[in-house]
Amino acid sequence: MRIHTIEHVPFEGPGAIVRYAEARGHALTRTRLFLREPLPAIEEVDLLVIMGGPMSVHDEERFDWLREEKRYLRQAVDAGARLFGVCLGAQLLAEVLGGSVTSNNGREIGWFPVRLTAQGEKSPLFSGLGPEFPAFHWHGETFSIPPGAACVAGSDACRHQAFEARGRIVGLQFHLETTPESMELLIANCADELEPRTDFVQSAGEMRARQELAASTQTLLFQLLDNLM
Repeated sequence: MRIHTIEHVPFEGPGAIVRYAEARGHALTRTRLFLREPLPAIEEVDLLVIMGGPMSVHDEERFDWLREEKRYLRQAVDAGARLFGVCLGAQLLAEVLGGSVTSNNGREIGWFPVRLTAQGEKSPLFSGLGPEFPAFHWHGETFSIPPGAACVAGSDACRHQAFEARGRIVGLQFHLETTPESMELLIANCADELEPRTDFVQSAGEMRARQELAASTQTLLFQLLDNLM
């Protein structure tokens, strides 16, 4: 099967999704929108993965390729494609499906627990993840749950951490694909967002002290993608 990632910046790549594709024998291809690379024909892809980025879904004037990406995602939804959005990617999917993206009550950066909702615990797509698990976060905005979708996870800092729609679309505000290496790239490129420190913004040292959690989140990622594929 073919997995295709859509990437918005050089420092937010597929992370552990590369390991998943290798372990399952899937082909993995990519479009780097920041390099103006073309998007594939939707029918040629089995799973579209929309990665994160520091920009907002509203930044179309600064990043004009966002308009094309939204049109493409709308076409993918209508074509019945399987879609997996991470952070900005989840926000893009939420907007395309009729939801809204707004500022969260505050930034959520670092390793914090996520809890499945009652709907999440019953969802086949989230089967095997457990009712609560650690995850890596780096965001300042949040999405509303689109019409016809279900909120399947939340956290203390962000009520809407994940949604599912149509049995084939998943959006995660958090990052299960994080590796120690991808975490370091975020720290290096977005260090200005670590101030001011709050209960939900960890220092670089605090994040590094918990980086062994990436092994458990990779296991969760594999389970979720198996469910979705």
